[in-house]
Amino acid sequence: MAPPAAVSVYQNLIQMIEYISQHLWLVWTIVAMLCLIIELGSGDFFVTCFAIGAMDAMIVSLFDVPLWLQIIIFAVCSVLSLVFVRPPLVHALHASGDNRVSNAEALIGRTGTVEEPITGEHSGYVKIDGDVWKAVSTDLETIQRGERVRVVRMDSIILTVERCL
Repeated sequence: MAPPAAVSVYQNLIQMIEYISQHLWLVWTIVAMLCLIIELGSGDFFVTCFAIGAMDAMIVSLFDVPLWLQIIIFAVCSVLSLVFVRPPLVHALHASGDNRVSNAEALIGRTGTVEEPITGEHSGYVKIDGDVWKAVSTDLETIQRGERVRVVRMDSIILTVERCL
């Protein structure tokens, strides 16, 4: 006969397995959350597809579907997500990056007010959206304080501006 401690461990193990089999929705939820946490480190939407499959299996498990069918649903939904969900997400992620301009490039075409006069070959200062930038004139003309100017070019941190008409 087995010692009482071994029987107790065995009974606890059986109870734990019964609990898990009755609450598979919780297991699928944990799998989905772990996949999403892992995805935070990768950022390529690969593991997200498995999280989607786990969430689908979790929903199905709420209807007392057998475990083997839940696993098949997990696998099928994960593969379908890899084929149909991931490509548009990756495309959207990378396509938006090509059209973005930096703060400096975004200044071209913007208008501002002269804070310190721009005289001939000497630079002055222009205020655009609360930021003050060093500026020179396009045609070396003098532009007085308070006049409105438009940014036409940027060389390093110096703006080239022209009078607004």
